[in-house]
Amino acid sequence: MHTNLSFPKSKPEGFFRTLHSRVNTYFKENNINKTGDIRMYTKTTLMLLLYFIPFVLLLSGVITSWWVLLAYLVMGVGMSGIGLCIMHDANHGSYSKNKIVNQLMSYTINLVGGSSFTWKIQHNVLHHTFTNVYEIDEDIDDKPFLRLSPHGKIKWYHKFQHVYALAVYSLATLSWTLYKDFKQLVNYNKDGLTIKNGFHPTRETLAMIGYKATYFFIILALPMLLGISWYIVLLGFIVMHLFAGLYITMIFQLAHVVEGPEHTNATDEGDSMENTWAIHQILTTANFSTKSKFMTYISGGLNHQIEHHLFPNICHVHYPQIAKIVKQTVQEFNLPYYEHQQFIGAIKSHLKMLKQFGNASQLAVG
Repeated sequence: MHTNLSFPKSKPEGFFRTLHSRVNTYFKENNINKTGDIRMYTKTTLMLLLYFIPFVLLLSGVITSWWVLLAYLVMGVGMSGIGLCIMHDANHGSYSKNKIVNQLMSYTINLVGGSSFTWKIQHNVLHHTFTNVYEIDEDIDDKPFLRLSPHGKIKWYHKFQHVYALAVYSLATLSWTLYKDFKQLVNYNKDGLTIKNGFHPTRETLAMIGYKATYFFIILALPMLLGISWYIVLLGFIVMHLFAGLYITMIFQLAHVVEGPEHTNATDEGDSMENTWAIHQILTTANFSTKSKFMTYISGGLNHQIEHHLFPNICHVHYPQIAKIVKQTVQEFNLPYYEHQQFIGAIKSHLKMLKQFGNASQLAVG
């Protein structure tokens, strides 16, 4: 993994220093804290209730038979909300100005079968630093049946990936829960990223085993022990993950694998990236459906992905306001601001890029 790449330093009169100053002025003049507020706390309550109430109802026998599947589907909605609207901000340290609160809320990903530890390295460190850089950004790594970068290895079946991609995306959280977290843990320990980022390999390994065992006992074994048929529980568990996997993955894919954002290869970059970090984020990121308050709410503000990549330390509830500042500054510096007005338009653009990435006649085989 090529993690020794560096970015040129920003000039005093440069884009990000100007933008950073303007955004700071906005918060100072309006006497607003950059972290979460009552909107964040009420959303947290809602998403946690959507996850836990159906589960308590099925455990207590209020919900029985095949209605259990509906309960698990609602849990999938809550699970998506926990991932997009709670743990994401918390792991970036933008949920609260209190570090202990951020740490506690970051563990909500463990409640839904994930790992706060692997997320912080894979997402915060690798993805947010080297966005769309093949061989570093794991979001665009070669995956089973998917080629998400023009620099990836191409297989014959990739020419159909725009047809089956959504089905594969629905398996994402199942993969993270059952396999990917463990694979990342082993790789990060071996590559030294665990220690480099302030974690202890042995402690994180034991913690992951403990979290995962507890999760599977509560979410699968406990309902069965309380009398719910094993096949209904297993099917419900799968339904929950299929919904969450599809929705969460789509939100992230529409930010980087659409028309507009650039893709680079770590091998071609040498020791230094061509652009400063902030400009790199602008060139590799896109927004979608930002005028929809509903989409902004349920996506955890990640439809404002440009603002998130430039200011991951700012809570997502503030993105609609600072987006105006970002867009104005981007235009002044003659930089692109990639954006799809509608959610469906972004999906179409994503599928178009998948079709292009899977066309061996247009792209060199990796």
